[in-house]
Amino acid sequence: MRNLFRSFVESLSMKPSVADRRRVRKILDGLEALYPDAHCALKFESPLQLLVATILSAQCTDVRVNMVTPALFAGYPTAQDYASAKPSELETIIASTGFFRNKAKNIIGCCRKIVADHAGVVPRTLDELVQLPGVGRKTANVVLGNAFGVPGITVDTHVGRLSRRLGLSEHEDPVKVEQNLMGLIPQADWTIFSHRMIFHGRQVCAARKPLCSSCSLALGCPKNGVGERVELTHER
Repeated sequence: MRNLFRSFVESLSMKPSVADRRRVRKILDGLEALYPDAHCALKFESPLQLLVATILSAQCTDVRVNMVTPALFAGYPTAQDYASAKPSELETIIASTGFFRNKAKNIIGCCRKIVADHAGVVPRTLDELVQLPGVGRKTANVVLGNAFGVPGITVDTHVGRLSRRLGLSEHEDPVKVEQNLMGLIPQADWTIFSHRMIFHGRQVCAARKPLCSSCSLALGCPKNGVGERVELTHER
C-alpha cells in the first residue's frame, strides 16, 4: 500500500499543495531550532581547498579529512601544484582517507582540467564543475553552496536517508532525491537545509538506531523504514 505520507512531489513539474508546503515549513523550522549554527564540517579557506577536501571526503569522515588537509594544502597551494604533482607523493599524504590512489588520480585530473580550461580557477557553475574528473553533483553543490554562496542541495547518505524517512522523497537515486527537494525547499534554504539534515542524520536519525523517542521532528514524521508509519491526511 502506498504510504499516505508519500513523496510530496514526483518531479519538478508537479507543484506541492498548500498542505505539503506547511509540512515542509514545519520540518524546516524544526531543523532550524535544532541546528541554528549548522555549517560545512570540512575546513577550507578557498574554493580549491573545499573542492579537494570534498573529493577526499568520499567514504571517509570529515574529521579524518580535516586531519589530512593542513599538510596537503600547505604543500599544494594552487591548482597548478596539484596538476603537476607526483601521484605517489600525493597518495602518501592522503593515504589515511581511503581509496587514496583513485582520489589522487581524480584530484590531479581535476586540477589539470581547471588549469587547462579555467586558467587555474575553480569554476562557479554546476555544469562546469561536474565536467571535472571526480566531481559529481554532490561535490559540485558542496562547492557552490559553501565556497560561492550559490544555493545547492547536497544529497549525501544522510540527506537521502532522512528525505525518505520524512516522506520528502521515495527515491534511492540521489539525483531524483535532489529534484524532489528542489521542488519543496525554498531555494534560499537549499545549502543550510543540507547542513541541518546532515547534522540531524549524524546526531539523531542514524541509519540503524534512530533516536525517534527523543527527536523533536518525530510527531510529523512517518518514520519510513523504521517501524510503524504515522498516517496523516494529505490534502490535494
